[in-house]
Amino acid sequence: MNIIQIMTDANLFGPAFGNQVTWRAWRVFLRAVFGLPMSVEDTAIFERHTGRTRPPTAPAKEAWAICGRRGGKSRIAATEAVYLACFRDYRSILAPGERGTLPIIAADRRQARNVFRYVNGLLNGCPMLAGLVASRTAESVELTNGVTIEVHTASFRSIRGYTVIGAVCDEIAYWRSDDSANPDREILAALRPAMATVPGALLVAISSPYARRGVLWDAYRRSYGQDGDVLVWQAPTRAMNPLVPEHFIAEAYEADEASAAAEYGAEFRRDIESFIPRETVEACVVPGRFELPRRWDAYYAAFVDPSGGSADSMTLAIAHRESDGTAVLDALREVRPPFSPDAVVQDFAALLRSYSIAQVMGDRYAGEWPRERFAAHGITYQACEKPKSELYALLLPMLNSRKVALLDHPRLVSQLCALERRTAWAGRDSIDHPPGGQDDAANAVAGAVAALTLQGNGLFEWYRLRYEARQRGLPVPA
Repeated sequence: MNIIQIMTDANLFGPAFGNQVTWRAWRVFLRAVFGLPMSVEDTAIFERHTGRTRPPTAPAKEAWAICGRRGGKSRIAATEAVYLACFRDYRSILAPGERGTLPIIAADRRQARNVFRYVNGLLNGCPMLAGLVASRTAESVELTNGVTIEVHTASFRSIRGYTVIGAVCDEIAYWRSDDSANPDREILAALRPAMATVPGALLVAISSPYARRGVLWDAYRRSYGQDGDVLVWQAPTRAMNPLVPEHFIAEAYEADEASAAAEYGAEFRRDIESFIPRETVEACVVPGRFELPRRWDAYYAAFVDPSGGSADSMTLAIAHRESDGTAVLDALREVRPPFSPDAVVQDFAALLRSYSIAQVMGDRYAGEWPRERFAAHGITYQACEKPKSELYALLLPMLNSRKVALLDHPRLVSQLCALERRTAWAGRDSIDHPPGGQDDAANAVAGAVAALTLQGNGLFEWYRLRYEARQRGLPVPA
């Protein structure tokens, strides 16, 4: 049986899809993925959403579904996963004791479990398939045919060593990692070799689009409208799921047209672009430098990005200015949640005192608790009047001119490279981390460099006078 027959059969997946009429576009998508015949009406739908003029006659190696939210992507991805796992025979390619794996990969385990729940629903809803289940956990199901379907996070390390019969990459436009330069590319680079020895292995990538970068954008730019074994399908929400109310989507467009065009119109956003090129950031990193000792003749500025200890990291950056105007990052501390904010403030205050720093600048939105807690340890907390978009804007020209010397800190580099510039409706740019990302380390460093730029001249002169007084044996200015 082919996947369309299985999807519509009343004894198999038919009950899971209810009104089959509303799934018409998805059935055309599946016909294209598996090289099944199409009617004239099917071909028209295919051409509309792929930009191609000839339906494929052979199965795809990769299928990229760029569709609006609530369009049914996850359920179709689960259907493909169960079909690959249950309706194909892999005994000829699996060695004794070896298992074929079908990973469901997402930015985090919670998101991956969304598709996995649909997988379990399809298996449980069909008595014939339920009998294939040998064992089950919260994040995996082992089948008696030697195949395991399991949840994975978006890490290239977690894929290696498997024989992969197929893979589902969920919301791939939003994959992020603080530990990798190009996480989506690295994951696919690890995944594709694991599928190379499996005939008919299929990579399924589903997502609503986001910015014009990353592997989703690359696949669209390279393969949309092009014949071949990589299928790129682009469709708005209602084209794939006509049950979503039209007025709901109209209201979303009225509230934020750029966001709604991506979320429901399946259009890549044109109002978002990368803020700092990677090569610019890496050119400012001093390899092998992780922290610098205190220099008594240098003026230091510090910036803290506070956190309540449950969601975001709490970070502290300390920097000084060289005589040529270069801002040098001396120390960067990050404490990831969960943690006690009071304990972190105590540690940060000790570090500040070791650099003879009595005043630290920080986020003005954190309220009064940072001011009170730092004051308890003899440190004055000054709220920064500039929003972080302006701090990043001040940092950019210094990075471009290599007037910043950064520590060799991979998370800092990754966060700086991930920053996005968004053009607001009023034409004013904002700079921030991407959805699901973090910028705590980047914000602290930008704040410390800005503190040098905004406050450093007068205080640097004060430190210079103290230095000259010591050199001459004169009274040191207070």
